Amino acid sequence: MTVRRTLTAVATATLVALLPHTAQAAETYPDPRPLTGQEIIHDPTVARLKSGGYVAYSTGGVIGARLSEDGRHWDDAGNAFATPPAWWYEYNDKADPWAPDLSWRDGRYWLYYAVSSWGSNHSAIGVATSPSGRPGTWTDHGKVLTSERTDTWNAIDPAIVKADGRLWMSFGSYWTGIRMVEIDPATGKALPGATVHHLATRPDAPYAVEGPYIVKHGRHYYLFASYDACCSGVNSTYKIKVGRSTSVTGPYVDSDGTPMLNGGGDLVLEGHGRFIGTGGQSVFKDKGKDWLAYHYYDAQDEGTPKLGLNKLTWTRDGWPKAL
Repeated sequence: MTVRRTLTAVATATLVALLPHTAQAAETYPDPRPLTGQEIIHDPTVARLKSGGYVAYSTGGVIGARLSEDGRHWDDAGNAFATPPAWWYEYNDKADPWAPDLSWRDGRYWLYYAVSSWGSNHSAIGVATSPSGRPGTWTDHGKVLTSERTDTWNAIDPAIVKADGRLWMSFGSYWTGIRMVEIDPATGKALPGATVHHLATRPDAPYAVEGPYIVKHGRHYYLFASYDACCSGVNSTYKIKVGRSTSVTGPYVDSDGTPMLNGGGDLVLEGHGRFIGTGGQSVFKDKGKDWLAYHYYDAQDEGTPKLGLNKLTWTRDGWPKAL
């Protein structure tokens, strides 16, 4: 009996070891923190406000807003803007902005966002500022960067990062992937004639990498990005990958040394159970801890996009891991 049990255990362990890596890994992805209230959201950017509580902005409405006192229960708070700035209609006849990014700098909050239409790179990134970061307090400052149909990149999905005393904005979607430009700290807009750096792509069209977010940890910069397809409910295949570099402008590589410019990237989080198509991510700090914010499509609620929050930890060799 003991021998038989031992042989069975060995055989089971061998079978598990031979399973595809993704099948094993899928079982280890953590569920998001349980939330209540208004969880519906897409492409979230989250911050703990200096006045207390939390705010989340997202795609939808005139930049949809959510507020929370504890980071667990969220209430609908309307929109960042009461009405769309007139220039938005140049890029989208519904004036529907996408994928905002919230940051704090020089005594005020900065909200970057994109205006475009599905399947087009006739796009623009805009910026607004607020003293409090709360909905209804934003002043728009117009275009930061634009792209046209003749460009090989797409001016959407902005995210701001500081590096070595300079300000940078990563951005991009499909159209050969993720790019970066330097930003003028005084205006919050792209420096005239700034070099457009290339950070990440896939080997073949349609490239399917977007939504960058860069975080500094230790001596490295970490580029988080969403891979594959969003916006299809339970059929979405979005997943979050990461690479790192000692320079903010790259090159970014994964833990195997594969460049993100050649399709590399370590999986941080992918769909599992009811939590389908995890992506549209950003990272924020709360009481000294890093948190990953993203949306997922709820398989138990007809694929409705909802807010996911997971704490981020860092391994001994310096790679992020969702908890």
